[in-house]
Amino acid sequence: MTENFKEHNREVKELWKAFYAGKPERIPMTIGASPRFFLLNPAYNTKRISFREYFNDPEIMWNIQLEFAKLTAFQIFFDHEMGVPENGWAVNVDFQNTFEAPWLGCGIRYPEDNVPATVPCLRDGNKYELLEKGVPDPFSGLMRTAKEYYEIFREKGEKGFVYEGAPVSVNRVMDGTDGPFTIACNLRGTGEFCVDLYEDTEYALQLMGLITEATIQRIKAWRKFEGLPEKSAGIWFADDSTALLSLECYKEFVLPFHKKLVSELSTKDTGNQIHLCGDASHLFKTYQDELGCTKFDTGFPVNHGELVKELGPEAVVYGGPRIQLLQNGTKEAVAAEVKRIIRQVKPLTKKFVLRDANNLAPLTPLENVKAMYDAVREYGRFE
Repeated sequence: MTENFKEHNREVKELWKAFYAGKPERIPMTIGASPRFFLLNPAYNTKRISFREYFNDPEIMWNIQLEFAKLTAFQIFFDHEMGVPENGWAVNVDFQNTFEAPWLGCGIRYPEDNVPATVPCLRDGNKYELLEKGVPDPFSGLMRTAKEYYEIFREKGEKGFVYEGAPVSVNRVMDGTDGPFTIACNLRGTGEFCVDLYEDTEYALQLMGLITEATIQRIKAWRKFEGLPEKSAGIWFADDSTALLSLECYKEFVLPFHKKLVSELSTKDTGNQIHLCGDASHLFKTYQDELGCTKFDTGFPVNHGELVKELGPEAVVYGGPRIQLLQNGTKEAVAAEVKRIIRQVKPLTKKFVLRDANNLAPLTPLENVKAMYDAVREYGRFE
């Protein structure tokens, strides 16, 4: 542990312990950031490594993740362990948001100076192709590549690889899902699939049914591969595109598939966690009541105070300033927005976690993240 971070790390450890006990001294802060923050910033990515190279070479993926982990540990201030981690570093098999749809048939596009994106593969002329093929093998296509990378990373860790004086291990391959509605939008195109819901409802439901079954089989297969039970105490899942739907449409078209995911993969012992970008606050209460969700990772725009009121003081809610403000605003504007959000939520709950809304954008000045942290430390204390 680096000497300069000892007091910070002691405080953070105590803060999270108190938070999970329901008695935090202040609101904690976290950050959602991925290697894109490193790769798309020329000041960090001095070798100009592209996402195409990152995706297609496990050695590059390993090295970039470690460089990004070091940047996070030494330069990005929030409530996390800083300096060389006491228990070592951890890397991931990381294909960003192009993980499930390519496994089901989508291509991957690599825009210059941006993250990879999926290319819809089910057009009007072949929209039934996936239904005819059925659920793919859980370790085929991109999942086969993910398994290969995972085994390479695990072997490197087991052989004693050391980075900055600490060992390196590999985290489990993604155990959640981007959600059946969002994946269907990836496969068909968002506009096309929304039209399908109304003009070819039977097809839309069949496609989401196949995606749901494929997701369940994939997660169970990976859990078996890693020696874990088929059901966990709680699952993480997302379905960002459901923000496009009214509550009524969500309940009619998508909720049954979410219920199947939860029933097949979670015991709900610790509650489930939902992540939704955009303004999906009209859906959160249904996620809570119907799916046993106890943790909500919000996007923007969200009225944090109203959301906390609706979900109640026992729900854990993550939210905070927009990433555009963090990227382009002044330190003073960031601090003012943190103060405004805290004034909304602090009287209502002790289970709010401040974070960027929603994933730290490349080229965000680190002094703005520090301003966010300084503000929550000043204004987030409970009486």
